[in-house]
Amino acid sequence: MAPPSHSYTNNGASQNNSVVVLPPVQTGTAPPLDSHHLLDPEELRRQGYQVIDFIADYYGRMGDYSVHPSVRPGFLRHQLPADAPSRPEHDAFGAALQDVRDLILPGLTHWQSPHHFAHFPASSSTVGVLGEALTAGINVVPFTWAASPAATELEMVVVDWLGKALHLPDSLMFCGGGGGTLLGTTCEAILCALVAARDRKLADIGSRRIGDLVVYCSDQTHFAFRKAAHIAGIHRDNCREIPTCRDHMFALSPAELHAAMQADVDAGLVPLFLCATVGTTQTTAVDPIRELCTVAAAHGAWVHVDAAYAGSALVCPEFRHVIDGAEAVDSFSMNAHKWLLANNDCCALWVKKPSLLVAALGTEQEYILKDAAAEGHDVVDYKDWSVTLTRRFRALKLWLVLRCYGVEGLRAHIRAHVRMAASFESMVKDDARFELTATRQFALVCFRLRSPQKLGGEKVANELNRRLLEEVNATDSGPYMSSAKVGGIYMLRCAVGSTLTEERHVREAWKVAQDRAASLLREMESTY
Repeated sequence: MAPPSHSYTNNGASQNNSVVVLPPVQTGTAPPLDSHHLLDPEELRRQGYQVIDFIADYYGRMGDYSVHPSVRPGFLRHQLPADAPSRPEHDAFGAALQDVRDLILPGLTHWQSPHHFAHFPASSSTVGVLGEALTAGINVVPFTWAASPAATELEMVVVDWLGKALHLPDSLMFCGGGGGTLLGTTCEAILCALVAARDRKLADIGSRRIGDLVVYCSDQTHFAFRKAAHIAGIHRDNCREIPTCRDHMFALSPAELHAAMQADVDAGLVPLFLCATVGTTQTTAVDPIRELCTVAAAHGAWVHVDAAYAGSALVCPEFRHVIDGAEAVDSFSMNAHKWLLANNDCCALWVKKPSLLVAALGTEQEYILKDAAAEGHDVVDYKDWSVTLTRRFRALKLWLVLRCYGVEGLRAHIRAHVRMAASFESMVKDDARFELTATRQFALVCFRLRSPQKLGGEKVANELNRRLLEEVNATDSGPYMSSAKVGGIYMLRCAVGSTLTEERHVREAWKVAQDRAASLLREMESTY
């Protein structure tokens, strides 16, 4: 292991090899490894203080880190021993924390950086962090009501709390005959809904016709849907990706969906499932839910809404219109860990008919799982609502976030980022060298640098913007952005959403983009 030190050199993560100085990790003598010390309260308290101090220092100095490291594959493996230690070293925990500081942090992409604009956020908060710690410390396994009654019932309460805060239809919540659960990822949520839809349909048409089932999405739908469909046994050739266009803001066309479904019916196939999206990954396109549900209903197809990113914005009444018609959907999912301060991982799934989930995913309970107190009651056993049996007590973290920040606090959080994104959008509009490439709907701005006609115009625009992104991301302590290619257009994505991002960070990001663009254009002028 690396020797302890009180600072590290950012190993290529910053072009100027800046040194970030952190206070020393407190060390001490570790107790012998025996059962009396594996959960010793005093040792937990001592090491816990070290961890909290470490995390607090990390956040306090977040702005000093380059967002994305310049490292090569194998950089960490070559610095760590090939085998785990047979015995703990002296003060093993303190030494391990030192290695986190010296070896691991320099090789991370710092998702919580105020300069992180590349992907949709993985939002963090003080309460979210401590909720994770509390969940890990209690460490229950709430796969049945009997296994952890309070954990199960808190999850039922908190998914209704969240659903009401997001203005979801009552039909998707326990209070309205539906119900929800907390999972790890969007892919898991889609898979659970898809399996429920599959088994319902096969019960009607016969299990031998599984090869005739067809699922639908747009060419903007996240690849998690195609992965889930493959896992669920849907033939790859039976996944219809319906093209979208810029003129319709890259939203899925109900007319195109109708034509695709009718063509499949005419061919003897069976429409099964539509995955509509509110806030696509590339441009945050919003599919028209009401009209799509009408098309799907004519063929008895299940409609799922994936609102992984934009679902958080629904806490604000001004965004409620993006899910108009949601009372007709069969299931809905969003990631509270993306933009609602809940920390990874926390994907909420709601379904109109929970019995269909249980029918598809339920298991016969072994005697050991039964509990006399549950006999005669219609309890929820969440193992029957998901792929996994062992599951985490995610409800505690989300309950704490909702309780400690309140719905109004979450609205203020979302609105602040939307205002910052609108500010960035205005700066793009004010610079004639740039253009917006998609309509901003939430806190993502898609833009690109125009290529002068005399220097090739559209023919070289994509390559010019690819180079611009590389230049922007290579800037010391500068912003980290990502790209998308939609409708043949290569564009830069500036996604505002880090908890630590302020207006000044957005202005700084735009200044870097302008400066790098000016340099590239001068270079092109010189070349031509």
